[in-house]
Amino acid sequence: MQEETHPSKTEAAYRLLRRDILATRLKPGAPLKLGALRDAYGVGWTPLREALSRLEAEKLVTAISNRGFAVAPVSKEELEDLARARMVVELPLLLESIANGDAEWEAAVVTSHYRLSRCKIAPDDPSETAVDEWDEKHTAFHDALLSAACSSWLLRFHSTISDQLRRHHRFLGLAPTLRAAQGRQEGYEKAVAALREAMGIGHHTALMEAALDRDIERARKLMEEHIGYTLHAYVHGETVDAHALRRTRRGLAAE
Repeated sequence: MQEETHPSKTEAAYRLLRRDILATRLKPGAPLKLGALRDAYGVGWTPLREALSRLEAEKLVTAISNRGFAVAPVSKEELEDLARARMVVELPLLLESIANGDAEWEAAVVTSHYRLSRCKIAPDDPSETAVDEWDEKHTAFHDALLSAACSSWLLRFHSTISDQLRRHHRFLGLAPTLRAAQGRQEGYEKAVAALREAMGIGHHTALMEAALDRDIERARKLMEEHIGYTLHAYVHGETVDAHALRRTRRGLAAE
């Protein structure tokens, strides 16, 4: 009985930690102290250590010599690298999926698109619940688009890249823009417009239609544009954060 319970507790700890890391409820770079995690998740020392080791292998957690674990950091450079990697991996998967897709694949793409279209985007509803739901449905839509591809290794790479991009997008693009909009900081309008463009259903619809029409060249072009939206949202999010920092410094200097 104990042999069955221990793996199940490790799996539970792994899933809970992974969920909160991807949603950036556990912030990039934050220390992961076993005592605090045990209290927060109600899981023992051994399952937590094993779960953290699994997450380290996925590069969602980093081990710090003699200091335990921390959430893996994010950066502009890594975001750009991830976008390039996504381009290399996702484009051939999309084209392969379009070539292989049958009626069942078409139905899955249409259904996932409909579910995404029913979600509110962050500029309209910045609540954590709404953002989580959009994130889940957005991932499901892209997974459906690629679901007829046959390359298991490319699909595995895509899953890893997608998880890391979600963290980077939420922390570097989404969070700064929402803070700016709430505080009406300088430049927030452009940042919100970029975020609305990145999360909007319009280009997802165009991508779906190109895929269903088996229009390879149009689908390729739309996917290239789509991958660029994350970087576009980040650039504007970074701009409003810079404005906010300058205003804070001016305020401190005036005191």
